[in-house]
Amino acid sequence: MSQPPSNPYPGSYPPPHQQPGGYQPPQQPQYGGGYPPAPQQQPQYGGYPESGQPGQQYGGYPESGQPGQPGQQYGGYVETGQPGYGAPAPLPPKKKSSVGKILLIVLAVVLVLCVGGGVAVWFAAKDEVGEVVQATKTRLVEPTTLAGRPKVSEPDLQTAATQMKSEIAKDVPNATSTVGAFYGDPAKKDLVMIAGASGVIADPQKEMADAVTEITPELGAKEFKTVDAGPLGGDAKCGDGKAQDVPVAVCLWADKGSLGMVVVYFKSAAEIQQEFVTMRGEIEKRD
Repeated sequence: MSQPPSNPYPGSYPPPHQQPGGYQPPQQPQYGGGYPPAPQQQPQYGGYPESGQPGQQYGGYPESGQPGQPGQQYGGYVETGQPGYGAPAPLPPKKKSSVGKILLIVLAVVLVLCVGGGVAVWFAAKDEVGEVVQATKTRLVEPTTLAGRPKVSEPDLQTAATQMKSEIAKDVPNATSTVGAFYGDPAKKDLVMIAGASGVIADPQKEMADAVTEITPELGAKEFKTVDAGPLGGDAKCGDGKAQDVPVAVCLWADKGSLGMVVVYFKSAAEIQQEFVTMRGEIEKRD
């Protein structure tokens, strides 16, 4: 009697329990990417590499790493959910707000203006009754717009303005009025800060000199030059400075009834001298 053929599936096809072309049933993935090695002594078909060589990968992939070591990663990504394999991509640096930088400088300048150099000392000389009367009629206001610029609605700057007025009121208890506000549009590099107080000042020139002395190192200003004070009179000076590498123009005025400061960011003192007179006229009022 003839014996049945040893291979009941003649031809190039493998038995049903094997996969054509050397492909193996899916197994659990190993760390480090790539396919798992083929089992020992598995017959191969179609010219694929001989089985029994652990770590051999298909389709040109590199060998997987040694046991206990991470495999090679592709494209710089690390498999999620596998702690300890590869270095995670660094997070992008947190953007610093330019408004926040300006805020810190503004507060520092205002504190110097209010506290330093005896600026907070307000009194009336007895032999200058006429000037005292005129000084008591002087007040400072925060206009709705300043030289065409609207008040800034940005919350951080509004908070800074409130703190400015609070500090001025605390350090100048005899002040009849105080101002602290921001105008313009920071996104368009158009930002103006005002700060000041009204009250009777016996020696405006001394107050101006003291204020300039205290402010100069804070802003890195080289020189404050005397400028036209405008129709309201008194003394006025302007200088250039920097706030965290942002150029600023600073102008101050002092008279018998008020001391104030205008800071224009992204401008030079030469650019704002004429506009300073306009802005002061909108801030300082006399009854």
